[in-house]
Amino acid sequence: MLKYATTDVVFQEIPGEVTLAINITACPCRCPGCHSKYLWADSGRTLDEPVLDALIGEFGDEITCVAFMGGDGDPAAVNRLAEHARRSHPTLRTAWYTGRTIISSAIEKGNFDYIKVGPYIKHLGPLDKPTTNQRMYRIHSTGELEDITALFWKKKP
Repeated sequence: MLKYATTDVVFQEIPGEVTLAINITACPCRCPGCHSKYLWADSGRTLDEPVLDALIGEFGDEITCVAFMGGDGDPAAVNRLAEHARRSHPTLRTAWYTGRTIISSAIEKGNFDYIKVGPYIKHLGPLDKPTTNQRMYRIHSTGELEDITALFWKKKP
Protein backbone atom coordinates (compact mmCIF):
# COMPACT_ATOMS: atom_id res chain seq x y z
CA MET A 1 0.00 0.00 0.00
CA LEU A 2 1.37 3.39 -1.00
CA LYS A 3 1.35 6.30 1.41
CA TYR A 4 2.09 9.95 0.78
CA ALA A 5 3.28 12.74 3.02
CA THR A 6 2.57 15.92 1.08
CA THR A 7 1.40 17.31 -2.23
CA ASP A 8 2.22 20.51 -4.03
CA VAL A 9 1.47 22.17 -7.34
CA VAL A 10 4.82 22.68 -9.06
CA PHE A 11 5.97 24.24 -12.30
CA GLN A 12 9.50 22.89 -12.79
CA GLU A 13 9.28 19.13 -12.20
CA ILE A 14 7.84 18.36 -15.64
CA PRO A 15 8.72 20.73 -18.52
CA GLY A 16 5.73 22.70 -19.78
CA GLU A 17 3.33 21.24 -17.23
CA VAL A 18 1.53 22.49 -14.14
CA THR A 19 2.01 19.42 -12.01
CA LEU A 20 0.38 18.02 -8.91
CA ALA A 21 3.40 16.39 -7.24
CA ILE A 22 2.51 13.65 -4.77
CA ASN A 23 5.40 12.86 -2.41
CA ILE A 24 5.29 9.14 -1.68
CA THR A 25 6.81 7.83 1.55
CA ALA A 26 8.73 4.65 2.48
CA CYS A 27 11.46 5.36 -0.07
CA PRO A 28 13.88 2.42 -0.09
CA CYS A 29 16.55 4.25 -2.14
CA ARG A 30 17.91 6.44 0.69
CA CYS A 31 20.20 8.43 -1.61
CA PRO A 32 23.13 10.08 0.21
CA GLY A 33 22.48 13.83 0.18
CA CYS A 34 18.73 13.36 -0.26
CA HIS A 35 16.84 16.63 0.30
CA SER A 36 13.66 14.77 1.29
CA LYS A 37 14.76 12.37 4.02
CA TYR A 38 11.34 12.67 5.63
CA LEU A 39 10.10 10.49 2.74
CA TRP A 40 12.24 7.57 3.94
CA ALA A 41 9.82 6.82 6.80
CA ASP A 42 6.83 4.53 6.29
CA SER A 43 4.38 7.23 7.29
CA GLY A 44 1.66 9.42 5.88
CA ARG A 45 -1.79 8.86 4.46
CA THR A 46 -2.94 6.04 2.21
CA LEU A 47 -2.72 6.76 -1.51
CA ASP A 48 -5.29 4.78 -3.48
CA GLU A 49 -7.66 5.52 -6.37
CA PRO A 50 -10.33 7.42 -4.37
CA VAL A 51 -7.67 9.52 -2.63
CA LEU A 52 -5.96 10.22 -5.96
CA ASP A 53 -9.29 11.32 -7.46
CA ALA A 54 -9.90 13.63 -4.49
CA LEU A 55 -6.41 15.17 -4.76
CA ILE A 56 -6.85 15.75 -8.49
CA GLY A 57 -10.34 17.12 -7.87
CA GLU A 58 -8.96 19.76 -5.48
CA PHE A 59 -7.17 21.44 -8.38
CA GLY A 60 -9.48 20.75 -11.31
CA ASP A 61 -8.36 22.52 -14.47
CA GLU A 62 -5.42 24.21 -12.70
CA ILE A 63 -3.16 21.19 -13.28
CA THR A 64 -2.10 19.45 -16.49
CA CYS A 65 -0.11 16.59 -14.98
CA VAL A 66 0.08 14.39 -11.89
CA ALA A 67 3.53 13.17 -10.80
CA PHE A 68 4.21 10.34 -8.41
CA MET A 69 7.38 11.38 -6.63
CA GLY A 70 8.85 8.08 -5.45
CA GLY A 71 7.03 4.84 -4.82
CA ASP A 72 10.11 2.74 -5.51
CA GLY A 73 9.02 0.30 -2.81
CA ASP A 74 5.90 -0.60 -4.80
CA PRO A 75 6.18 0.31 -8.51
CA ALA A 76 3.18 -1.91 -9.32
CA ALA A 77 0.99 0.30 -7.13
CA VAL A 78 2.35 3.43 -8.84
CA ASN A 79 1.54 1.81 -12.19
CA ARG A 80 -2.04 1.03 -11.08
CA LEU A 81 -2.56 4.63 -9.95
CA ALA A 82 -1.18 6.00 -13.22
CA GLU A 83 -3.45 3.65 -15.17
CA HIS A 84 -6.40 4.84 -13.09
CA ALA A 85 -5.47 8.49 -13.66
CA ARG A 86 -5.25 7.87 -17.42
CA ARG A 87 -8.67 6.20 -17.45
CA SER A 88 -10.47 8.57 -15.06
CA HIS A 89 -8.79 11.85 -16.03
CA PRO A 90 -7.91 11.41 -19.73
CA THR A 91 -6.76 15.01 -20.29
CA LEU A 92 -4.24 14.79 -17.45
CA ARG A 93 -0.69 13.68 -18.17
CA THR A 94 1.13 11.33 -15.79
CA ALA A 95 4.70 11.18 -14.54
CA TRP A 96 6.85 9.12 -12.20
CA TYR A 97 10.09 10.03 -10.46
CA THR A 98 12.02 6.90 -9.57
CA GLY A 99 15.33 6.86 -7.74
CA ARG A 100 16.27 3.62 -9.47
CA THR A 101 18.58 3.51 -12.49
CA ILE A 102 16.18 1.44 -14.58
CA ILE A 103 12.42 1.43 -15.04
CA SER A 104 10.82 -1.39 -13.08
CA SER A 105 9.29 -4.25 -15.07
CA ALA A 106 6.10 -3.58 -13.04
CA ILE A 107 5.70 -0.29 -14.93
CA GLU A 108 3.69 -0.23 -18.14
CA LYS A 109 5.20 2.70 -20.01
CA GLY A 110 1.89 3.38 -21.76
CA ASN A 111 0.47 4.58 -18.43
CA PHE A 112 2.96 7.44 -18.31
CA ASP A 113 3.87 10.50 -20.33
CA TYR A 114 7.11 11.13 -18.41
CA ILE A 115 9.47 9.07 -16.26
CA LYS A 116 12.55 10.35 -14.45
CA VAL A 117 15.14 7.74 -13.50
CA GLY A 118 18.24 7.87 -11.37
CA PRO A 119 19.26 8.33 -7.77
CA TYR A 120 20.36 11.71 -6.55
CA ILE A 121 24.17 11.77 -6.50
CA LYS A 122 25.28 14.98 -4.84
CA HIS A 123 28.51 15.59 -6.75
CA LEU A 124 26.71 15.05 -10.09
CA GLY A 125 23.83 17.37 -9.20
CA PRO A 126 20.08 17.30 -9.87
CA LEU A 127 18.27 17.39 -13.21
CA ASP A 128 19.03 21.06 -13.82
CA LYS A 129 22.80 20.41 -13.98
CA PRO A 130 24.35 19.11 -17.22
CA THR A 131 26.54 16.81 -15.07
CA THR A 132 23.55 14.94 -13.60
CA ASN A 133 23.24 11.19 -13.79
CA GLN A 134 19.44 11.51 -13.67
CA ARG A 135 17.43 11.35 -16.90
CA MET A 136 13.96 12.61 -17.73
CA TYR A 137 12.15 10.80 -20.51
CA ARG A 138 9.05 11.71 -22.49
CA ILE A 139 7.22 8.55 -23.47
CA HIS A 140 5.71 8.52 -26.93
CA SER A 141 2.62 6.54 -27.91
CA THR A 142 4.94 4.04 -29.65
CA GLY A 143 6.63 3.34 -26.30
CA GLU A 144 9.79 5.12 -27.42
CA LEU A 145 11.58 7.01 -24.68
CA GLU A 146 12.86 10.46 -25.63
CA ASP A 147 15.52 11.90 -23.33
CA ILE A 148 14.39 15.47 -22.52
CA THR A 149 16.80 16.08 -19.65
CA ALA A 150 18.44 19.00 -21.47
CA LEU A 151 15.17 20.96 -21.14
CA PHE A 152 16.07 21.46 -17.46
CA TRP A 153 19.41 23.11 -18.21
CA LYS A 154 19.11 26.86 -18.16
CA LYS A 155 20.71 28.71 -21.01
CA LYS A 156 22.81 31.72 -20.00
CA PRO A 157 21.92 34.95 -21.86
